[in-house]
Amino acid sequence: MHWIVASLVAALFLGIYELGTKHAVNKNSVLPVLFFANVVSAGLWGALLMAQRANPSALPELLQVTPLTGFQHAQLALKSFIVACSWLATYFAVKHLPMSIASPIRAMAPVCTLIGALLILAERPTGQQIAGIVITIGSFVMLSLAGRSEGIRFHQNKWVWWSILGMLLGAGSTLYDKFLLGPAGYDAATVQCWFSIYLLLFFVVPALGWKLRWWPRQEFHWRWSIVWLTLALLVSDFVYFSALRDPEALISIVASIRRGNTIVAFVGGLLWFGEVHHRGKIIAVAGVLLGIVITLLA
Repeated sequence: MHWIVASLVAALFLGIYELGTKHAVNKNSVLPVLFFANVVSAGLWGALLMAQRANPSALPELLQVTPLTGFQHAQLALKSFIVACSWLATYFAVKHLPMSIASPIRAMAPVCTLIGALLILAERPTGQQIAGIVITIGSFVMLSLAGRSEGIRFHQNKWVWWSILGMLLGAGSTLYDKFLLGPAGYDAATVQCWFSIYLLLFFVVPALGWKLRWWPRQEFHWRWSIVWLTLALLVSDFVYFSALRDPEALISIVASIRRGNTIVAFVGGLLWFGEVHHRGKIIAVAGVLLGIVITLLA
């Protein structure tokens, strides 16, 4: 599969994942949702890993996990830690914000990824990239104004800042992904397998704290959307990791296309969750996506 096509497929399933996340955490406790979602993903990869250990030829090469050194395990554990922090911030934000606000904020992650790449590589943005960043920021301001009609003031709403924190951590994870799947030489199955297992381990303590009521918390209700969001993310991440393995793949383009998930999540938020005040948001979301495309296709 060509890396651009893979990026589009990843975007579709990432949008489905975000809708599943909104359904799972809506009026529900967040930490158990995160924990059980990771039980599903780690359980699936754990079963595949055991099947491979029992019979190395039982799985296709695409799903085979490569043996790792202790240092390599630490590298993948670091990725899991970054994502765990990002998810904690993002899930709580999605719980308290309309999908049509939360998803466009996350869509700004590719611009942050590009800025990080420019700083790390000491590159200089072109005039077109600067124009794209300005359009994106301007559209973000428009989105904040649209959010006021729902009583959401961006500079005063802590969940907006949680969403921004999750987005920034996600952008950092994307840069790290390019290192892992590129210079470090990991394959997609190995990264996703151990990433999922370590991610579950990181959520054990918060889930235990929730269970033992170490803090005031909301009750948890099981929803099958937890399985749905997990499977959608597994597909999205696997295809995304496979795209990054292509030597010709550009992380800025992959990240940009993958954040096309905003369209899926935005439309789903309006149709499925009945979110309102969509006219102003549509213009702002279109501007965010336009700015991303202009910036990253420069």
